[in-house]
Amino acid sequence: MTDYEKIIAMWTEYNIKTVTDLNMRLDHFRVLFAYNSGKIENPEITYQDTQDIFSNGRVNVFSGSAVTVVEIVNQRLIHKFLLPKIINKEPITIELIKEIHAITTNSTYDDRLFLQLGERPGSFKINDFVVGRNETGSAPEDVVTELTSLLEEVYDADNTFEPVKLLKMASYFHAWFETIHPFADGNGRVGRTLMNYMLMSGGHPPLIVYDEDKHDYYAALEMFRSEEQLEPLFGFFQLQLEKTWK
Repeated sequence: MTDYEKIIAMWTEYNIKTVTDLNMRLDHFRVLFAYNSGKIENPEITYQDTQDIFSNGRVNVFSGSAVTVVEIVNQRLIHKFLLPKIINKEPITIELIKEIHAITTNSTYDDRLFLQLGERPGSFKINDFVVGRNETGSAPEDVVTELTSLLEEVYDADNTFEPVKLLKMASYFHAWFETIHPFADGNGRVGRTLMNYMLMSGGHPPLIVYDEDKHDYYAALEMFRSEEQLEPLFGFFQLQLEKTWK
């Protein structure tokens, strides 16, 4: 049995049925996920601050920017918000994507985005934003259409059984979500949250993209954007899953 298969077997044996069950199994994971997912884009985030906020709702000693604290608090809120939806196996919808973004980026948009460009948490971008070496990113007027098509493609597929197939489908969704780049900010944090939501809703364990491995993560995303090669990203996520749960 491979390490990946052992992890799937472990998760299956947990027999998660309730929000309490799921929250218990994610007790340590949720802090590590929030810390690493946030730190990929914000180097001010520390593990101790993240742990303090998840445990006590506040930071004991902090001298950084207020936005950093807000970002961690938002991660805690989004974790609680999604638990019952995961247990109920609710599918990802356009509205859910916007809700996740609204909570994740609440009070974190800077003056340029909020005041000068008119961008808002929970709303798709109204200005052109590009990403990666090839400057990809859907035009604002195409975001809803392209996300709708992506969701239809994902949920039309038979992704409810084989774990590896579900991980590949979640990798595919994540790759296209980041390529579409639907928001002015927060696309990475929202995209990683959505990927784990898709995995756990299908009975698959979630994974952490570790900050120390972010260059490999970016490189795999760039391979998809430039050549639509999914295997590098899928392989990367499989390794991160093993690293998360070993």
